[in-house]
Amino acid sequence: MTQQSLEPATAAEDAGEGTRVPAGRSWLDRYFHITKRESTIAREVRGGVTTFMAMAYILLLNPLILSGKDAAGDTLAQKALITATAFAAAFTTLLMGFFGKVPLALAAGLSVSGVLASQVAPQMTWPQAMGMCVMYGVVIMLLVVTGLREMIMNAIPLALKHAITMGIGLFVALIGFYKAGFVHQGEATPVTLGPAGELAGWPVLLFAVTLLAIFMLQARGVPGAILIGIVGGTVLAVALNALDVIDPKQWASGAPELHGSAVSMPDFSIFGNVEFGGWGEVGAMTVGMIVFTLVLAGFFDAMATIIGVGTEAKLADDKGRMPGLSKALFIDGAGGAIGGVSGASGQTVFVESATGVGEGARTGLSSVVTGLFFAACLFFTPLTAIVPGEVAAAALVVIGAMMMMNARHVDWSDRATAIPVFLTVVIMPFTYSITAGVAAGVISYVAIKVAQGKAREIGAFMWALTGIFLVYFALNPIESWMGVH
Repeated sequence: MTQQSLEPATAAEDAGEGTRVPAGRSWLDRYFHITKRESTIAREVRGGVTTFMAMAYILLLNPLILSGKDAAGDTLAQKALITATAFAAAFTTLLMGFFGKVPLALAAGLSVSGVLASQVAPQMTWPQAMGMCVMYGVVIMLLVVTGLREMIMNAIPLALKHAITMGIGLFVALIGFYKAGFVHQGEATPVTLGPAGELAGWPVLLFAVTLLAIFMLQARGVPGAILIGIVGGTVLAVALNALDVIDPKQWASGAPELHGSAVSMPDFSIFGNVEFGGWGEVGAMTVGMIVFTLVLAGFFDAMATIIGVGTEAKLADDKGRMPGLSKALFIDGAGGAIGGVSGASGQTVFVESATGVGEGARTGLSSVVTGLFFAACLFFTPLTAIVPGEVAAAALVVIGAMMMMNARHVDWSDRATAIPVFLTVVIMPFTYSITAGVAAGVISYVAIKVAQGKAREIGAFMWALTGIFLVYFALNPIESWMGVH
């Protein structure tokens, strides 16, 4: 068996100079290798649109997360944040599409934005916080250039890769149920059905109808089931809202209607507002810990997402490896720096890319389509509010169900495999952290191998990852011991 047969076409270099392309194919087909990956232009466009619709909420959510005050008491302008979020998502996703040539879309990482808002901004200014994003992005790019990042990805056992895919599936489904209002935080229980043990409001009913409609369309093998469901749910939501059937206050992200003009000029006032230095008050140790935390959030969340979405797109080989993804990994790392310069926080591969893959996307053309939609939002930001969050949430649950199908590849009779897989899958949604799930899976895998007397089967990178993740779980006690706050 040759090397070519072992490695899937996952990067720009998968068609070398000597590769012959049958005549009659368009330049899009030749450049993105659409036919080679058993896709069509229509599927790629449909997948790109679907991914955008599933990710569009970031244009509203990221500015909300970054709306707090920094150590100096300053805040970032809301319109400027929306512009920064749209620009950074468009730029990085277009880079991924044209050069990475894989169906992965990028936007502001909510884990990174959460760290910036809750841990970084209270200790320094927003320009300094964005400087931290640039620093962590550079660190990740260096890991890619040295080959360490791809080696770490390939070092993870196949069973854990399937577990990561399933864990992300449950994580995505939980996000969907929560955003739709189907699941709430309970008073006497951690979670509950609706706000008080029962579903409340028309929007959550619309979510349920959209979800069932998509499942029914998929069961009948209808192409574009997810996109049809989202569009249909949006049209129904707009109609119900226009007829005053639903109280506008019931919509989690606002009523599905156009407010004012559909066109607005972008605000680039915070673009390039980045500072390096001036960290004397917080200390070098704190700066190091912050960068380490951001690297963990950006590195392993993206790694898990790339593995999960790439496997779902059938871009991995029979061992779960994704050779040829160095360009995609580098662009993902560069997203940290690009997001920092833009003022939108670090950009990372979004798990919602799986919605486009679910519609048949297999190439970078779908990412180009998604990126162009984000670029359009620089001028048509008001239109992004039309798709209700409850409708988009249905797509997340559908994708979660699809990703859980990887359970069929796991040998559940082998405890050395089943236990790490179980911990990876359940800890992701239970802790609301992809990184925590990956960490638990890696540590338990190594521990069980050692207990079985099979320590020699553990690769060097798995040992290194175990050490890193042990520090990750013990970070708070370590900070307390070192006097870092």
